[in-house]
Amino acid sequence: MNKFLIVGLGNIGAEYLNTRHNIGFKALDYFAKKNSISFETVKLGSMAQYRFKGKTFFLLKPNTYMNLSGKAVHYWMTQEKIPLENILVITDDLNLSFGTIRIKPKGSDGGHNGLKNINLLLNTQNYSRFRFGISDEFKKGQQVNYVLGEWDEVEKEKLPERLEVASEVVISFGTSGIGNTMTTFNGK
Repeated sequence: MNKFLIVGLGNIGAEYLNTRHNIGFKALDYFAKKNSISFETVKLGSMAQYRFKGKTFFLLKPNTYMNLSGKAVHYWMTQEKIPLENILVITDDLNLSFGTIRIKPKGSDGGHNGLKNINLLLNTQNYSRFRFGISDEFKKGQQVNYVLGEWDEVEKEKLPERLEVASEVVISFGTSGIGNTMTTFNGK
C-alpha cells in the first residue's frame, strides 16, 4: 500500500495558531510550504496531498478541535482506504524537552486528549505517533496556559530547524518504514 495518512494535531482558529499545542499543524504547514503544496478545505479538516517516489502522503489537519481529532482520522482513513500501519499522528508532548522527537509504532494516549479520542474512535492504540517535545517548563496548575501559550523567543529561534527534521521524519515514515524512522530520528 502506497498511501499514507499523516495527521497533525492542533486547534483551528487564529488564537491557537502559534501555540505549543498546535505543533502538529505547524509541522504540516512547514512541510507543505517546503514542498510547494497547499491545503484545501475538506470534510472534517484541511488536507494536502504530496507524491514522492510512488507514495502518496495525505496531510490532514482536523478542524474538529483537538479533543475530537479521532472523527477526522477515522473518516479519512476509511475514505482513502489507508491501513492502520500507514497512519502517523504528530502531536505535542510535555514529557519531552523542547524539540525532542520520539516516534513509536503504538502506545497509550499519555493523557493527551487528541490521542485519547483517536484511540477511542479507531478502537486501537496500534498506530504510529510522532511526539514532538514541548517540555514542561510551567508552574504547578499552569499546564493548560503553558500548552495553549505561544513559543518563547528561544523556542521560536530553534523551531525552523526542528520543523525541518519533522519534515524528514514524515518522508522517512513513508519511504523507509517505522522501524528505520525510529532508529534514525528518536531522541534527535
